[in-house]
Amino acid sequence: MHSLLIWALLLIPLSVSAADLPCSVRPAPNTPATALPEFATISQAEAQHVALTRVKAPTKHVAHRALEIEHGCLVYAFDIRIAQQRGIEEILVDAGTGTILSHTHESPKQEAAERAKDRASAPRPR
Repeated sequence: MHSLLIWALLLIPLSVSAADLPCSVRPAPNTPATALPEFATISQAEAQHVALTRVKAPTKHVAHRALEIEHGCLVYAFDIRIAQQRGIEEILVDAGTGTILSHTHESPKQEAAERAKDRASAPRPR
């Protein structure tokens, strides 16, 4: 339990707010998802290479990838699963510069909560 508390305290600085992300591309909040690729200056393949290089594990795979607006920034978001580890590594890569803006570990519970939040905020078909 004590080591869990220490890890939690070490990860707190990795969480970010909108004002903390030093991103290069900030599309208008109402920009349609279909228009987002026009603003990106690096490819998804380049961003994925950066994200996978960040995760130091011999066996890993990208479980989900998306170009999206996160914290007001245009990012490539990657959920990376590591063999023999619970949860995912979520890495946000700046779609303009290719730099990593955020790297956090999400437990299975946090991952499920984020999926539920994404479903709730997704536009509903008419």
